[in-house]
Amino acid sequence: MNSNQLLKTSLACALTLGFASLASTAMAQDMGHMKMTPAMMKMQQQKTMAMMKKMHYASCYGVNAAYKNDCQSPGHSCAGQDSKARDPSAFVAMPAGLCTKIDGGSLTKA
Repeated sequence: MNSNQLLKTSLACALTLGFASLASTAMAQDMGHMKMTPAMMKMQQQKTMAMMKKMHYASCYGVNAAYKNDCQSPGHSCAGQDSKARDPSAFVAMPAGLCTKIDGGSLTKA
């Protein structure tokens, strides 16, 4: 496997892990079955941050897909609500060290 294939595979795995941790919440929001209260949003954010710390993940800004961010950013209050892809204010959780290898990825919010 060449280095480009390895990087693409690593990125796909990292994004899958990040999205899987929030899939149940995002599905409930998309389907309209559950309205998240501010307390529930705060609790979800705390869970995300605890998971990131435990798994040695970093916040990678500017690489999200539309409606696939992992946490609050300007204009909305919860994960999965950012309508703009590659938003420099929205982050995706991924293994430490991978973010800066992705075109447009940044460890700091723009």
